[in-house]
Amino acid sequence: MFRRIEEVLQSIGLDIVKVLKNLTDLPNFFRKLKILKVQKGNDNLFPFGKWYPRLREWKEQGGIASGHYFHQDLFVAQQIFKHNPVRHIDIGSLVDGFVAHVAAFREIEIWDIRTIDSKVHNMHFFQADLMQLPIELVNSTDSISSLHAIEHFGLGRYGDPIDYFGYQKAIENIHSILKDKGRFYFSVPIGPQRIEYNAHRVFSLSYLFEYLSNYFDIEYLSIVDDKGDFHKHIKITDEAIDTNYGCQYGCGIFELVKK
Repeated sequence: MFRRIEEVLQSIGLDIVKVLKNLTDLPNFFRKLKILKVQKGNDNLFPFGKWYPRLREWKEQGGIASGHYFHQDLFVAQQIFKHNPVRHIDIGSLVDGFVAHVAAFREIEIWDIRTIDSKVHNMHFFQADLMQLPIELVNSTDSISSLHAIEHFGLGRYGDPIDYFGYQKAIENIHSILKDKGRFYFSVPIGPQRIEYNAHRVFSLSYLFEYLSNYFDIEYLSIVDDKGDFHKHIKITDEAIDTNYGCQYGCGIFELVKK
């Protein structure tokens, strides 16, 4: 019961376990504050402002170089650099991750159902619902990415209309937008197939291989496993596909070529 309550509270942004851990670090916070005040004495070069407690970062690693977004964003940006397309369009990927990586070395168009007001060098923002095909994009580009995005389409999380088949419409529209032999970099959560409403879908690899092969040649598959570790261009076997490489909530990163 406690685990279920914890999950619900976390879903609305309240992490009880984290709160309790932070409380245990409060004595250390005040002990060090007292030392700092003694050292400061009457010096006013740096007066105290409002408190901004950061209680547990001293126990954490210096950074996180693992997980779905870290690996997919870096890897796919490297692939785009390698292939150097004439035009690259992104659909719904993380702007302050993958998109920023790509914008460091080339122009990139970002199409998203939500507005993006920022003006940034090499980034060109457009608002659209990609469950509906923008006619002006048909057969218009040789390269598209959509990383950890299409699993959300049609679930209403980002203001999109509810559509059970929204992910299919998006993939079919991407196929129409790509030129012949165009490349599509695509990632979604992988594991036992399900909807975790209204956050996302999780796709089984057996379903993805069957569905995607209607529109694309599957050139490579890479995965991020449940531990957050990256496996580049992993060997594809029937057994591994049937078991989703042991993932309950992993990330499948596909490099696809339009048929």
